Amino acid sequence: MNPKVDFYFDEAKKWQKEQEELREIALECQLTEELKWGTPCYTFQNNNIVLIHSFKEYCALLFFKGALLSDTDGILIQQSKNVQAARQIRFTNLQEIKGQKFILKTYIYQAIEVEKSGLKVKLKKTKEFEVAEEFQKKLDQDSKLEAAFKALTPGRQRAYLLHFSSPKQSKTKESRVEKAIDQILEGKGLNDDFKIK
Repeated sequence: MNPKVDFYFDEAKKWQKEQEELREIALECQLTEELKWGTPCYTFQNNNIVLIHSFKEYCALLFFKGALLSDTDGILIQQSKNVQAARQIRFTNLQEIKGQKFILKTYIYQAIEVEKSGLKVKLKKTKEFEVAEEFQKKLDQDSKLEAAFKALTPGRQRAYLLHFSSPKQSKTKESRVEKAIDQILEGKGLNDDFKIK
């Protein structure tokens, strides 16, 4: 156990016992406990394997390369259609976790083997992502904006494309595009200033 991570479990307002059980399971698999993104993360030879996180309705184990795991028990969940590599196993009570302890360890050991083998998730290229019509119009009208967008890292480009294309209404898409233009022109990513909503 890493004492720097203790506060996360001590201060948990919800799912405390469940998360402590998940911590114990991860540590029994000989993973190194670290604190990343403000949450307990478990690594093997400095490579992220799994992390524990909680939401209002559930707590979960998130496997960084879950898409590469053999989901023989049908318990891995893709959080959204845009999540490419990670997969979750969700829990709503302590008994659920205790009852699946052996299965969870099997998945963790499988994730370690995936990491040892050097396998990587084949991610979609930026050009394969949908470009919202509302954003494409702006790019066509403004060559500076188009150049600034192309100069962004692929990860930042994808974040914007997903952000712009996710709303159903065109008006919302237009609003998101308008709010992001200055940030794109400054060479910043979607969450660099935490301004865009």
